[in-house]
Amino acid sequence: MKVEQIYTGCLAEAAYYIESEGEAVIIDPLRETKPYLDKLKQEGAKLKYIFETHFHADFVSGHLDLADKTGAAIVYGPNSETTFEKYMAKDGEELKVGKVTFKILHTPGHTPESTTYLLRDETGKDYAIFTGDTLFIGDVGRPDLAQKSGEVTKEDLAGWLFDSLRTKIMPLANEVIVYPGHGAGSACGKSMSDETWDTLGHQKEANYALRADMTRGEFIAEVTAGLMPPPQYFAKNAKLNKTGYGSIDKVLEKGAVPLNVKQFEAVIEQNEALILDTRHEDIFRKGFIPGSVFIGIDGDFAPWVGALITDLQQPIVFLTEEGREEETVTRLARVGYDNTLGYLEGGIEAWKAAGNEVDSIDSVTAEEFAQRLQHGIVDNVLDVRKPTEYITQHVVGARNFPLDYINKNMGRIQRTSTYYLHCLGGFRSMITASILKARGFNDVIDIQGGWHTIEESSTPLSEYACPTTIPQEQIDKAIEAVA
Repeated sequence: MKVEQIYTGCLAEAAYYIESEGEAVIIDPLRETKPYLDKLKQEGAKLKYIFETHFHADFVSGHLDLADKTGAAIVYGPNSETTFEKYMAKDGEELKVGKVTFKILHTPGHTPESTTYLLRDETGKDYAIFTGDTLFIGDVGRPDLAQKSGEVTKEDLAGWLFDSLRTKIMPLANEVIVYPGHGAGSACGKSMSDETWDTLGHQKEANYALRADMTRGEFIAEVTAGLMPPPQYFAKNAKLNKTGYGSIDKVLEKGAVPLNVKQFEAVIEQNEALILDTRHEDIFRKGFIPGSVFIGIDGDFAPWVGALITDLQQPIVFLTEEGREEETVTRLARVGYDNTLGYLEGGIEAWKAAGNEVDSIDSVTAEEFAQRLQHGIVDNVLDVRKPTEYITQHVVGARNFPLDYINKNMGRIQRTSTYYLHCLGGFRSMITASILKARGFNDVIDIQGGWHTIEESSTPLSEYACPTTIPQEQIDKAIEAVA
């Protein structure tokens, strides 16, 4: 028996490859099929099943393309209605793969169809559970993504999740390994560990949601408290996973196309394409095509694309580092953005050589910012971190303007004002600055290094920051105010 976790850091997502006697299972595959096909070829194995733990909201799964290329059956648990052919397994059903067995455990709560797959080894002993978004390391799945107005509430789902954990998962032996669908950084939970697997016994001791003395009411209150509204693309990705999508091969063929400057300009004009600049923020700030939106490929690229670009069909052209063109198209497709139309060959240097205009972002160091603040030069500070970050400690007088909800909050600022922007480390503030610039806000100044450098400034923190301890009710109000 072979069990391999395939972890993708930018999505904090874990897929799994399990093999026995030349038969294999892949659990929760990402959109691109080549890594899985290469793995099967390398191992000389035949893919028998593609197990899906639920209808993923934070990425488009590769189940359809993978099934088409391998002939493997797509397996979901109960309550998983789709428009494509699949096998809907029953609760408690067992499926053989080589000499090992998978038992289907229906564990609704994160979503109604959420399913955990219990792997039993060649001797029939419980070995591991693949929990998807039901149980994470240090956390559980958020219960608000599949709620339906007037039908199922997040409290209902949280109650189901409590029951699923107590009746299906916690009775298993302590030595059973927990393999979750996500790790820290995913928006599918709120306090996940950096660890990507653990024993169930340790989770019973360390995971707040598995406390033995926790009542159902306490569980519901804790898992529903402090939830940020989900990114706008979540519901759209879940729908694609239920109803289908185009071939990843065709997406790559159309999107990873080099365009010279004239072709690049023509594609933008003919398709009203968005220019997406994926270079590092420190390079972007020094010179970019006017109107470009920066989302760096070395940050949380796909989640930020999904949160900020509201139309999955938005035509996109892009700039990226040489050699990362196909990677960029692939990572866009992972969250459902399939209408990429090519990249600028030669990058910003080719744009300059053609005599075209270049824009830039003004910036100051934390020391310069602190001095200007003390001398009354700074009027508007926008803290673009999440409300939970802002409310804990922030610059006196700063307004919380979370990047996550920038599209909802544009009416709170004016094009005639000057704004100083910061986040935690500089990535989110540069995205914000690029969006504001593209929308006609010309006087934006980025604070280099963000809150990290503001905290480390030689100017005493207490002169311009306000540390606070905030009750949960106030945190919830702060989230509601901006989201």
